[in-house]
Amino acid sequence: MNPYLEKLQAYPFEKLKRLIESHPHEAGLEPVSLAVGEPRHATPAYILDAYTETLAQLNRYPTTRGLQTLRAAFADWLVQRFALPSEVIREDANVLPVNGTREALFACAQCMVDATDHPAVLIPNPFYQIYEGAALLAGAEPVYYDGEVVDGDIPALWTLEDALWKRVQLVYLCTPGNPSGQVAPQATLQKLVEYSKRYDFVIASDECYSEIYPPQSPPPMGLLAACQGAGEDSLHNCLAFYSLSKRSNAPGMRSGFVAGDARLIEKFLQYRTYHGCTLSLPAQAASIAAWSDEEHVIENRRLYQEKFSAVCEILKDALPCKPPQAGFYLWPELPMPDEDFTRALFASKNVLTLPGSYLARTVAGTNPGERRVRLALVATKEECLHAATRIRDFLQETSE
Repeated sequence: MNPYLEKLQAYPFEKLKRLIESHPHEAGLEPVSLAVGEPRHATPAYILDAYTETLAQLNRYPTTRGLQTLRAAFADWLVQRFALPSEVIREDANVLPVNGTREALFACAQCMVDATDHPAVLIPNPFYQIYEGAALLAGAEPVYYDGEVVDGDIPALWTLEDALWKRVQLVYLCTPGNPSGQVAPQATLQKLVEYSKRYDFVIASDECYSEIYPPQSPPPMGLLAACQGAGEDSLHNCLAFYSLSKRSNAPGMRSGFVAGDARLIEKFLQYRTYHGCTLSLPAQAASIAAWSDEEHVIENRRLYQEKFSAVCEILKDALPCKPPQAGFYLWPELPMPDEDFTRALFASKNVLTLPGSYLARTVAGTNPGERRVRLALVATKEECLHAATRIRDFLQETSE
């Protein structure tokens, strides 16, 4: 048995299940879950049509590299979305289909980390737990840095010691952040690219929430655009990960892609040829349809904006919430311990949320998720409003 398995912590939703399983909830209220970040808006019909119309192709093995037309759709989208020169993103060298960002972000560490050299992997805190598991199972030491954006930078990165940077082989970014919704500034991204050249590590930027932003706001900056803007047309040491789960409301299709440094993409392709993860041909056809259209994404943003505005208005006096720069999470501070809040809210109002401490680790005696809660506004607007009203009522009742 792989001894590194013993280092894995329970997944946040396993902890949540244990937290509430012995606490009966109010049976008179319909359950509402804001705990899991699973998009529940409808998948666009034409994406479903593209999938079903190619079901007969299930009798063929898909290749790891994917269809040329699929890779062309990735490249075209990147060029348009991030204003990249077409020669920087080549469909035959700089992009590769993956089975959603979760799978690829995990596999990236297994491919890129040399376990024989006491490696370190930097992980933002709080974070998506896949980063930690990937680092541990690759034989690396996970090192957590405070991912808070302050005055246009992530200052905690630059306080790390030179001796640590020399051991770093992989740096995980999440921009827009899960759960904070903060976007990594361009200056931070470009400085990290400079560090990657100096210390020779790979940057893995999880940008699966990049298309869920307020309609009136500029699109979030991405790693590849920052890298190219700094004069690195080769996208040296940079990989960015994108998904249709959030952008196109297709989490069950498990479709995304990775883009960046052609040298790294070539090695990742070699790894994935043995790893065995490929997109079925119907999934590839549906993915081409999804990446080739922006209208459904615009509508998706509008729906999330409506929910953020309405929920924040309901909660403004009981639990002030600041809408995120991007993504679909609220990350408010609580007037009580986060586990107590989650347990009591579920028991009395049948609303399920996720304690913030489950999404972070304690470093130097501090867990940045303590006394916070993650609220995923993925349900219908009506359900989100019901949940917000119950949260407000719960907090008012407990403060009396």
